[in-house]
Amino acid sequence: MGNQPSTEDMAAPVIVNATSRHTATVIFLHGLGDTGHGWAAGFSEIKPAHVKCICPTAPTMPVTLNAGMRMPSWFDIYSLQPNGPQDDDGIKKAARDLHCLIEEEEKKGISSDRIMVGGFSQGGAVALYSGFTYHKPLAGIIALSSWLPMHAQFPQIASSNIDSAIFQAHGDIDPVVPFVWGDLTSKVLKTFAKNHEFKKYAGLMHSSNQQEMNDVREFIKKQLPGE
Repeated sequence: MGNQPSTEDMAAPVIVNATSRHTATVIFLHGLGDTGHGWAAGFSEIKPAHVKCICPTAPTMPVTLNAGMRMPSWFDIYSLQPNGPQDDDGIKKAARDLHCLIEEEEKKGISSDRIMVGGFSQGGAVALYSGFTYHKPLAGIIALSSWLPMHAQFPQIASSNIDSAIFQAHGDIDPVVPFVWGDLTSKVLKTFAKNHEFKKYAGLMHSSNQQEMNDVREFIKKQLPGE
């Protein structure tokens, strides 16, 4: 049984408010051991004025791969092997928590097709799984240096958003989540996702760079234009 994080365990998300009339939202999840602050500053520099960015912080939990050390994590990680065991229950719970954040934005008057989800590394894994299992259309999905969790269950469990735009990106010398993981994820996504882009960045390790962030900015501008 995997760890069971809940929204009650999470710190208040870091929010970068819209600087003009708020008509769209991006929810972006950090990677293992980070916090929402790690990405909020970057998104404050690239987001359009009408877009609000929400950068939540994962609950703190023991991570099996890291000898049980407690750190912010969206779900437990057992292995770095593509076909190794996964924390299915934890992944599903993290997805439900992200779905709740989407629904909170909908209650504030932002329609689901004006909401984009994304993440880096482990956060991108949650974003991909959540996007394809949310019951309403989303504006798009961003997955940076990431992978598709529970990949053997796709495309069967992809109940929605197969038409939504997906921006997937990966550094070609990533030593943490190897590029081959991103490439395998891309191949799986292309079997059912109809609007998928996969970009490779030469010389990029397990991080982001200005070129990638510029590409993310253009993706957000295209999928979430001002109204």
